[in-house]
Order: sequence, then C-alpha cells, then structure tokens
Amino acid sequence: MAVKDKKILTRLYVVVGGMFLFALTVVVKLVNIQFVEGEMYREKAQQSVFKDFVIPANRGNLYDSEGNLLATSVPKYDIRFDAVTVSDKNFRKNIKSLCEALSKEFDKPVSYYNNMIRAARTNNNRYLLIRRNMGYSQYIRVRNFPLFKLGANKGGLIVEQRTVREHPIGKIAERTVGYERRDEKGYYTRVGLEGAYGPFLRGKEGRRLKQKIAKGQWKPIGDDNEIEPEDGFDVISTIDVNIQDIAHHALLAQLEEFEAEHGTVVVMETKTGEIKAIANLGRTKSGKYYEKLNYAVGESHEPGSTFKLMAMVAALEDKVIDSSYVVDTEGGEIKIYDRVVRDSRWGGFGKISAAKAFEVSSNTAFAKIIHNNYINDPKKFVDRLINMGLDKELGLAIKGEGKPKIPYPGDKNWYGTSLAWMAYGYGVSLTPLQILTFYNAIANDGEMVKPQFIKEVKALGKVEKKYEKEVLNPAICSKETAKIVQEMMKNTVKRGTAENIYTTDFHVAGKTGTCWENYGRNREYIASFAGYFPADNPEYSCIVVIHKPNKKKGYYGNIVAAPVFKTVSQKIYNDTPIIDKVSPTIKENKRINKSYNSYYKKAEKYKTIMPNVNGMTAMDALTLLENMGLKVELNGEGVVVDQSIASGTKVRKKQRIRLELL
Repeated sequence: MAVKDKKILTRLYVVVGGMFLFALTVVVKLVNIQFVEGEMYREKAQQSVFKDFVIPANRGNLYDSEGNLLATSVPKYDIRFDAVTVSDKNFRKNIKSLCEALSKEFDKPVSYYNNMIRAARTNNNRYLLIRRNMGYSQYIRVRNFPLFKLGANKGGLIVEQRTVREHPIGKIAERTVGYERRDEKGYYTRVGLEGAYGPFLRGKEGRRLKQKIAKGQWKPIGDDNEIEPEDGFDVISTIDVNIQDIAHHALLAQLEEFEAEHGTVVVMETKTGEIKAIANLGRTKSGKYYEKLNYAVGESHEPGSTFKLMAMVAALEDKVIDSSYVVDTEGGEIKIYDRVVRDSRWGGFGKISAAKAFEVSSNTAFAKIIHNNYINDPKKFVDRLINMGLDKELGLAIKGEGKPKIPYPGDKNWYGTSLAWMAYGYGVSLTPLQILTFYNAIANDGEMVKPQFIKEVKALGKVEKKYEKEVLNPAICSKETAKIVQEMMKNTVKRGTAENIYTTDFHVAGKTGTCWENYGRNREYIASFAGYFPADNPEYSCIVVIHKPNKKKGYYGNIVAAPVFKTVSQKIYNDTPIIDKVSPTIKENKRINKSYNSYYKKAEKYKTIMPNVNGMTAMDALTLLENMGLKVELNGEGVVVDQSIASGTKVRKKQRIRLELL
C-alpha cells in the first residue's frame, strides 16, 4: 500500500511540475509579447488598420514662350459618404435638403439620392460613391451642401483628390510636351519636356492617413493631411504655339497629300537656338496621323543631299577647292572602284563650278570633289567634319537623342568608296535636329548654338533658374566660308533644285535632300529640306523631313519637303490672322500676370498676418490662405467681396475663415 501511495504521489508531482512549467512558459511568452515583441505586433496591427497614402503634388505648369499653357495639372475630386459616422439627429435633419441639393446639382431625381443614401445607412456603408471627377468649383459647391458641410466626422463627407494632366492645345506638340510616369517600383519613364524637366515640375508628395474599412476600402482620417504636398515649379518653354500650329498643320497637309509614313518639322530661332516649333507626325493603320514619336530628336538616318552643305564647308575650309572650282559631271554617271554614282538628271550637267554643283545638287560632282581631293588623306576630310562637331550628340535635356555616325578611316565600315558616298550624304547618319543645328550655324555666320527648349523655371512668380544661350562652337568655319555657302543656298532656291518655292516677295535660303530609305528592290525615299529665313537677315532656321512618301505622287525633296518649309516661313511673316491672334493673347497675359503678381506679393509677405484678399479670384485666395494654414470656407462664386477675418489680424494655423464671393 505504501508503495502504491508513493507511485501516486510521484505521478502527482510530475503533473504539478508539468502544469507549473506550462504556466511558466505562458508567463514568459506573455512578458515577451508585452515587452519584447509587443511593439512589432502593435505596429503590424496598426498597419493593417491605418496606412499612410501618398498624395501626389500638383505638377507645375508648362508654358510656351508667350505664356500660353502647354500642360497643366487640373484637380479632380471624388465625393463619397460615410453613412455610419453621422448621428441620427444630423441625418434626419439634413437628409431631405441634401438629396434636393444633389438632385439639382447632378440632374437626377431626389428619390434617386434619397433611396441610395438611406440604403447605405441601413447597410452600414462607409464608402458610398456620390460623384467622380468633379472640377474645383463644383467640388466647392458640393462640400457646402447640407450635412456635407459638417465635415468628415459629423457629416460623413469623404473627399478624395487627384490631379489630371491636361494639354490645352490638344494633340499639337503632344510628343514634345511629353509626359513623366512612375511605376510601382519607383522607376520613371520620361518623354519630352515633361520628362526632361520633371525634377522642377513634379513638386514634393504629401501623405494622408487612412483607415481600413469594409471590403478592403480605405477611408481618410479627418480633413487634414499629415504632410501637405508641395506644388512643382512652373517651366517656361521656348515653344511658340502660333508657330507650332503653323508647323503642325503644314506638315500634316503634306503627309496626307503624299500618303507618307511619318515626318517632322523643326523651327529654331537663329541667334539663340530657341526651338519655336517641333512637330512629329506618324501614320496609323487607319491612315490618320498623330504624334507617336519624336523623330526630330531621336531618329538618326542618312541625310542624303542636305549633307552636301557639310561637305562643301569642309572642302572650302581646307582650301582644296573654291566656289569657282570646275568639275566634270561626265554625263551624270561616274564609277568609283566597283560602284557607280549617278545624278538625278539624266545626262548630267556637263562641266560646272562647285557653286553650281551645289545649286543643282549634283551627286557626281560632289563625289568627284571629295574623292579626288581627299583620297590620299581621307582623315583630313573626316577630321574636318569632326572639328565641326558632327560626330557629337547635342546633349539635349529631352531623352532619346539619336547618335550621329561619321565613319573614320580604319574603321571596319570604312571602304574605298566611303569618301565619295559621304560627299552626298550616304554612309553617315544624323538626326533632323542635328542637321538643323549645323544649318543654323551657317545662318549664324559660323556660330553653332545649342538647341534650347526652356527659357526659365519659376516658383511663385520668382525666377528660380534661367536658361541662357549656349554656344557649342563659336566658329565651325570662317565667316568667309559661311558667306560663300549662304550665297549658294540662296541660289539653290532662286534657280536651283528648290526654285519651285522661290518667290520675289520673301527670300529664303536652303538645300534640298533626297535619299534612299532602304536599298532593296522595293526602294523607299526620305525627302528633306533645310534652310533659314529671311535669307539676308536670318531670324529662323527650319528643317522638314518626310519619310516614305507615295512614290507615284513624288519623292524628291523639292516636291515633298520644300513646300512645307515655304508654308511655314511665309505664314510666320505674312499671315495676318496669325498676327491678329497673337495680340489679344499678349493683352490677356498682361492682365493675368498682374493678377499673379498681386498674389505672389501677398504670398511672400503674409505668413501669420491676415492679408486683404478682396478682389482676388477664389482660386488665388484659397491657395494663398491654405498655404498660410487657414481653413477656408467659400460662399458663392467669382471674386472675393468680403472676408470674415479682417486684414492685419494675427492668425493661427487651422483657424477658419469665411470668404464671400460674387
């Protein structure tokens, strides 16, 4: 019996010991959770219920050189309703008048909103959608409706704001204006001016705390943001919307006429390098055209005869020829090693001067000039091209610049025929903007300036950064050489390959270009024209490049590309309606600038003292006062006629002010 009792007692001790160890383990775990791992679990629980959401900043505006908007951020608002947070008293008191106000605003029956909101109340819906994509003025009206004006907690109002980027001039210059997008991993895709100057335009993001509610939805906590977003800077571009409009439609008409695949036009201000217009149009499968790619900046291709200007400048600078140098075109066909060079004119041009060879764009003449004078030292010719900067990218802020290609003796792609073929624009590769920059330098008596797309960056009316003229090469050639080829380009239009665009009223200078797009049996062509105007006192340079026109309708540069140049140049100077359009815009800009200056002066001066906002627009007054940290209530529309806090009064953050508008 004693032995049996002893065994029972032993078992009891084991059970009690086990229970003690279990209890001890529970205590240790509780202590660990409470004091060691507790913070981590609390943080996870908090994150599952509350979360900071990014509030994108308003991007700065992108303007043309005259103050016309190219791109702007427009706020859009979604209004939702938390049917749970509203008290029974407030709900019963305001539901009828709220539904009536919504019915009047959105043109739906009162019963529609009454049934919808009451159903949400019954179903404890905390995220009922009332309206999407409202503009600012409509949002201001709706948030002051009965019940909603009580705010987030008492009135159940949920406001979600986002910004939408809009282009007031539509599809014109769409690719040049471009965009900046960021994916979920934080990587940016940058296109055009929006992408190039994104760091200035994008501003700083804000943060807003939201609470997770039913069905994975998130509701903002309160009316305030934890971190307010900061608006981006405004960027003033060099683009002139009137010139852009001219270039766009001139190019479009010619592309449609010749059923071409794609094309580009660029207009540059000669002295400064400012790009006043850049149009890029490509054809869709349906035959329509839109700005699908920035061909002017990114498409490097063989230029054809527009490169004869570069070859002529090199030969004149090296003094291997002068403009009177005579060359025999030999019936329009010559053989260099095992390849044949042909002129576009059957039978050639006979014996002609170098100047005449330029005017009539003789391939055989240029092939002989360059081949015969550089064959013993081909590096001399290529080095001259390199010294003029033709092998270098322009270093544009816009992404995607095409790489120039200038073959060099000794390279694997250098052949015995390379010199001759380079002379008239084959075997080399340049973008339209790189070609234009060279032509612009000739118009500038040899000074090569960098193409500029931006004039300045502004913040609250104050210039943060100004972009000055940038000289890439002060003298790509002597002024004497520049004058000689300037005369050649004038004569090309007057009596050469581009005489079809000559007019006695308005003189231009330039060079035609026609080259093969491919070398197969189904040969396609690139038609181009580059030059400047007015010929005697250049203010603008311009290039037109059109790819793959319908060969049955025409493919030479003088027929396909040069007429676009003529239209652009004449309309810029002679089209009275264009001038008439500009004048009201300038007057309007002065008025707007005056309004902005008033706003900016107040914004810089007033931080804790109430300013006088009478006479200001609702948007300006709201922006000014909210930046001071005030809570603004608006009543009415238009400009401010009365303010509830007198000017000169000391104000504090989150203090409420009511503005009467008329």
